[in-house]
Amino acid sequence: MATAPSTNDIQQQETKGLNVIPPGEESKTRLEFKSIALKGLFIIACFYTLYFARALIMPFTLAFLLNFLLRPVVRALKRVKIPELIGAAMVLIALLGIVGYGAIKLSKPAAEWMEEAPERLQRIELKVDFLRKPVERVNKAAEALKKIMTMGVEHVAEVEIKHPGFADTILTGTQEVVAKSSVMFILLYFLLASGDLFVRRLIRLFPGLGKKKRVVKITRTVEHHISRYLFTVTVINLFMGIAVGIGMFLIGMPNPVLWGVMAGFLVFLPYLGPLIGITVVTVVAFLSFDSIGRILLAPAIYIALETVQGQVITPMVVGIRFSLNPVAIFIWIIFWGWLWGVIGALLAVPMLTVFKILCDQIEPLAPVSEFLGK
Repeated sequence: MATAPSTNDIQQQETKGLNVIPPGEESKTRLEFKSIALKGLFIIACFYTLYFARALIMPFTLAFLLNFLLRPVVRALKRVKIPELIGAAMVLIALLGIVGYGAIKLSKPAAEWMEEAPERLQRIELKVDFLRKPVERVNKAAEALKKIMTMGVEHVAEVEIKHPGFADTILTGTQEVVAKSSVMFILLYFLLASGDLFVRRLIRLFPGLGKKKRVVKITRTVEHHISRYLFTVTVINLFMGIAVGIGMFLIGMPNPVLWGVMAGFLVFLPYLGPLIGITVVTVVAFLSFDSIGRILLAPAIYIALETVQGQVITPMVVGIRFSLNPVAIFIWIIFWGWLWGVIGALLAVPMLTVFKILCDQIEPLAPVSEFLGK
């Protein structure tokens, strides 16, 4: 006669049933884990590629951004019966002329500041001489503590590593800049002269008339928004640089054009750019003027112009559509500054805006666009 199962037996059977994972679920979990691992490895590989191939990728990135900025000019020349090959050459020659003229004009005051740097540092020391005694006392205390800590320890011969001289560093940097600029300008010419070649090739990859029309629409919309944004921001930065230069000239700052150009470029670097610009003009004013009022006038003008530009003009002209999350901007600038240095930091916000515009037009990436926006 069979006996009825006890309560403990029933509980053990139920527990065993709960711990059993169906074979299909276990296989699915493994596939998901492999997929996440592969995506992570792919992202790491992309970061390594961007870092180690930055000498090649940076000129390409800058060429593509300039292509979006200058393509409307080439199309305008095409409407007046100037072929794209000739129009691209004309635009490129004009750009090279402007950059070359600006470099020649700014190289002299920049070189003078580099040559006079030791003398200017001595003047700073004289002006802040009242801080020297407390610093010297701290240094003496630190040296005494160091002697106490190293008492009884055998001294090891120190090997001095000689770093490259200033002239060698400048020469190497100049050669690198010339090489990257040559690659960038050559690629930019081909991009401007090619017209709609890449769009036509992209359309051929998609079957069906409906998909082709959608690809054309998305491409044109993205190109229009990117060109409009880059052109608008460039014009705003140009006027910002002119305004800062005029303000520095009116208060008697030396080399006002140099500080105006610096301010125009630093607008591309939100939050950190104005801080750098204000610090630089404050130091220059500190070296150039004796009265506190004139010294404080230089950063006051910079802060006023930056406030008007950042809080009034740019939001009104660019529009809320291109506004970005401040946290995303800061993280993006820090990341690209670490990856590509100063050039990466300056290109960070334009690249982020271009990426957001792409996310706006590509439906699966809409959540990313929502996260990047305000």
